Amino acid sequence: MPEGLEAEIWRRAAQPIVGRSIRHVWCDERVAPDGLVDTLNDARILAVDRTGKVVQIVTDAGVLGLHLGMTGRIEIDGTAPIERLEYASGADRPEWDRLRLTTLPAATVDGSGAPAVRMNDPRRLGRLSLDEHLELGPDLLTLSAAELGGALGRRTVAIKSLLLDQAAVAGLGNLCADEVLFWAGVAPGRSADELGEKEIVAIARACRTRLSKMLEAGGSTHGALSPQVRAGPAVCPRDGAPLQRSTIGARTAVWCPAHQR
Repeated sequence: MPEGLEAEIWRRAAQPIVGRSIRHVWCDERVAPDGLVDTLNDARILAVDRTGKVVQIVTDAGVLGLHLGMTGRIEIDGTAPIERLEYASGADRPEWDRLRLTTLPAATVDGSGAPAVRMNDPRRLGRLSLDEHLELGPDLLTLSAAELGGALGRRTVAIKSLLLDQAAVAGLGNLCADEVLFWAGVAPGRSADELGEKEIVAIARACRTRLSKMLEAGGSTHGALSPQVRAGPAVCPRDGAPLQRSTIGARTAVWCPAHQR
């Protein structure tokens, strides 16, 4: 957490800042490149985009990348599109701020003068970038079977590990990767080079359809394998078989041995 779905929620929520001018930028210099503040002060915001898990504020002076790490969250005009991340602290302390960006005109709900964009990260695992070229794979919400097949190639890594590789598919995190494989009926430990055409099609389709439903429901914790189900012991929501927990590539995989083969 957060994953590409959360980044997309923040991207959508940030659209009202497009067209504004940046009045002032403050950042935690420990997580920001040199020159970020001087570059962005007085710049005009042209768009807010997303690449994988990264929210990008496009200005006429450069592109500001917000890399959320494991616990980063964003507020827009003083409001939080996502109130609390499932696996992060519920506290909100000013000393955890990594970015505060104010704009003209300001637009806050309560007139408090809150930043147009505020990035808060208690663990300081996230970072800021400026004009960074991201070498990422196709997006999780538009992934095609052809794109996935190209990423698989003849690689012998477990399919769960490959899906978490941002150069293969951009935006997938641990929860969404498990969810996609759950609905595609593919065991997470299967070697990528063993998958047949039907399985590749099923995984790509699950990315486009199931993840879109989770996005509209609120993000990566709103799937069949919710945090409550993952906490286990639990049974499969599809067939009632006991779910299994495995460690694959140092990450926990939750899956159903009955229908994921």
